Amino acid sequence: MTSLSASGVSSLDSVPVRRSPLARFTRRGLRHPGFMAGVVVLAVILVCSLAAPLLTPHDPYAQDISRRLLPPVWHAKGSWEHWLGTDKLGRDYFARLLYGGRISLLIGVATVLVSGTIGTALGVAAGFFGGRVDLVIGYIINVRLALPVVLVALAAAALVGSSLNTVIIVLGLLLWDRFAVVARSATQQIAGADFVAAARSIGCSTRLIVMSEVLPNILNPLIVVATLEMAHAILLEAALSFLGLGVQPPLPSWGLMIAEGKQYMFFSPWVITIPGVALVALVLAINLLGDGLRDVTAPENRS
Repeated sequence: MTSLSASGVSSLDSVPVRRSPLARFTRRGLRHPGFMAGVVVLAVILVCSLAAPLLTPHDPYAQDISRRLLPPVWHAKGSWEHWLGTDKLGRDYFARLLYGGRISLLIGVATVLVSGTIGTALGVAAGFFGGRVDLVIGYIINVRLALPVVLVALAAAALVGSSLNTVIIVLGLLLWDRFAVVARSATQQIAGADFVAAARSIGCSTRLIVMSEVLPNILNPLIVVATLEMAHAILLEAALSFLGLGVQPPLPSWGLMIAEGKQYMFFSPWVITIPGVALVALVLAINLLGDGLRDVTAPENRS
């Protein structure tokens, strides 16, 4: 009797504990150093940008020519009143850095929403229906891939006019191709699955099948693409703003801050270094997050 009970206890102890998908994702994410680094850095930038009014008393638009180009606090003439210094118009650099993070994050998220919607819709339609629909959408994707993004964005901004809304719309209409390619490939793998055939057999409409069966199963790769395209959009906005065709003054865009400080880079190098380091940190964090999501959600890690 004792041996039986002991063997029964040991067999119960050896039964693996089944975790929820969220628990498995969290456990794998905590073990991935790149993913955690991206999450931490991105969270810090997000919190600082959203809490900008609480972190600085200065107005990012307030000008004071008598305080122009004050050095940061680690310089001999620096002060804690403007601990990151001021720009050429005497505006507090820390305040402009915080509020500039809002603009970069807004452009990244809004661009991904626009481009993701367009690309996912085209990719799902091509992968699900196939045939002539796939041929037409494939031709549209090839035409888009033949267009250089930077040159088209520069031309569009020069013709339409430079503004925050223009940058978001132009980038959203140019960065949908990766969403379309990934969504098409993933949908082609899902379209012939048994659960899709079962949904068709019970009379579900095409819209219901796409919304309830296809989209949830291709969401993971699309999220990874979204993170990478967000970083791409932020870099493109910085490039456009640096060339004077992106976000316009007095908005505190990081690319615009670099452009405004380029003439002082040899005498006051912090006016370029500070927004440049912030831009690199944001893009690197988003790329680490996307790379980590790809590893964490890989099929071999879902068991």
